[in-house]
Amino acid sequence: MTSVFHRHAKAHYPTAVKGDGCYLIDQNGKRYFDGSGGAAVSCLGHSHPHIIHTIQEQVATLAFAHTSFFTNEPMEKLASFLVSKAPQGLEHVYFVSGGSEAVEAAIKLSRQYFLEAGFPSKYRIIARRQSYHGNTLGALSAGGNLWRKTPFLPLLIECSHIAPCYEYRFREEGETEEAYGMRVANELEAEILKLGPETVAAFIAEPVVGATMGCVGAVKGYLKRIREICTQYNVLLILDEVMCGMGRTGTLFACEQDGVTADLLTIAKGLGAGYQPIGALMVSDTIFKTIQSGTGFFQHGHTYMGHVLACATALAVQQVIESDRLLDRVQSLGGQLKQALQAQFENHPHIGDIRGRGLFLGLEFVQDRASKTPFPSEKGVNVTLKKMAMQEGLMCYPMGGTIDGKMGDHVMLAPPFIMEHAHIDEMVTKLARAVDLTLK
Repeated sequence: MTSVFHRHAKAHYPTAVKGDGCYLIDQNGKRYFDGSGGAAVSCLGHSHPHIIHTIQEQVATLAFAHTSFFTNEPMEKLASFLVSKAPQGLEHVYFVSGGSEAVEAAIKLSRQYFLEAGFPSKYRIIARRQSYHGNTLGALSAGGNLWRKTPFLPLLIECSHIAPCYEYRFREEGETEEAYGMRVANELEAEILKLGPETVAAFIAEPVVGATMGCVGAVKGYLKRIREICTQYNVLLILDEVMCGMGRTGTLFACEQDGVTADLLTIAKGLGAGYQPIGALMVSDTIFKTIQSGTGFFQHGHTYMGHVLACATALAVQQVIESDRLLDRVQSLGGQLKQALQAQFENHPHIGDIRGRGLFLGLEFVQDRASKTPFPSEKGVNVTLKKMAMQEGLMCYPMGGTIDGKMGDHVMLAPPFIMEHAHIDEMVTKLARAVDLTLK
């Protein structure tokens, strides 16, 4: 028996006892290749010597200093590093302990910004269906995944949701990629006009949708049109890069590949690579200066924000990614992994789509390829696949409800940036066996 309230009270988990590069080892000595980085977190694997040394050195010097009394050197250095690499205009960083906190801060700051800027009627948030932005009440409200939201609907704030940019499912026959992108982007303008531009504070979106749709990137031109609409109607653009950012797609910030910048941008997961819990909200200079020249105080905060040990660790992680040229590695290995997945699965009768960017790749399951009909949800493809993959010694990230929160299944792969070429064959082979065992 356990006294732990695990995330699934009926599940029985192996005990992780050691990390070794790209592998986790359980109490029986079984090795699992971390093909999903946990939840797209462990970009440097599980035993990086420089990160371990940094943690040991920092905790021996200073472990914690509450940010209502002090700043600290690791926080200042990490902020400067991130700003130096960020898309244009993002010049300030608000540190928290994870992705949900970062999104919660973004939503609250968007409201406070408009209050202090003299637009008190602007408070509404628009998001997209089939998005995921976190599990705190504000972040869950913005998210568009019904399965996660339904039990808590009476507690949530009202948010509007427009269509996702999901080409595989919703691009019409004969419609060009660009035309499809413009059509779904223009839903934002229609929703703003419906609600009243004077009431809308922000639009939030993931540049590459992770958990809920399985690595679905925006089509060319979509995010640029979204940016134009937000600017036209004085609506803040919040880009949620908690899962797809920090190099996961092959550039440090995923939105770089779409040629856009945000007013507020959230990061976490790969920021600290799992070695410490940390997240951050990157803030435009306009927003910061509005607060600075007004109350001067963001009416928000957490005990562990700007945690010295977490910031020191995250800075070391980002320095390793830069010094070891791991973004180049993500692009190269990501291309090779995608080719290997296509060679293995592109003619598979139950794999409808293989997609993603860098080392952030997804496969969508279908009962029938021609019609794209999903498996019945009661078959539990995603649940069985996770079990079979673990049996084969592979950690991957399957999820259900891909299409509408109820129907559809996908699996996501987000392995460590430090993986070797030989790991590609291991990962694809183990996944293929798990898929066969799941669908037999």
